[in-house]
Amino acid sequence: MRFRLTSGLAGIIALATLVSAAGCGDDDGIGTRYRVSGKVTYKGEPVTKGTVTFMPTDQGGGRTATGDLQSDGSYTLTTATARDGALPGKYRVSISAVEIDRSVTKNKTGGMYRVDLLAKAPRKVLVPLKYGDPNSSGLTAEVKPESNTCNFNLSD
Repeated sequence: MRFRLTSGLAGIIALATLVSAAGCGDDDGIGTRYRVSGKVTYKGEPVTKGTVTFMPTDQGGGRTATGDLQSDGSYTLTTATARDGALPGKYRVSISAVEIDRSVTKNKTGGMYRVDLLAKAPRKVLVPLKYGDPNSSGLTAEVKPESNTCNFNLSD
């Protein structure tokens, strides 16, 4: 009986390994993505919270890629899987950076955040709002079939 349990467990592990390996390749139908990273600064200082979004200029081709800003102003883009980069092509770029005071949404009894209060929470805009719209930001980038560095130095 022990032999069957071990064989069954080994079979399950082998099947799980095959299934997980199948999802790791570039053969996901999207195309080859290339690393895109960089830094965002506003008035010379790193933007430490927010999102960088690359929107393809060709509406029929490409895919949107996004990256979260880190504490040093850096980001790395994701299209389908974490930090997989972006498809080659030209993009309009938006940068949204808003700091939300979540302390006012905290439930005093359970320590949980109340989502219903989040919309009313005080916000601090970290960069001018025009940068949050790819049509008004004036920011563009081109992703080439290589590792790409795209820095954005924002001003008023």
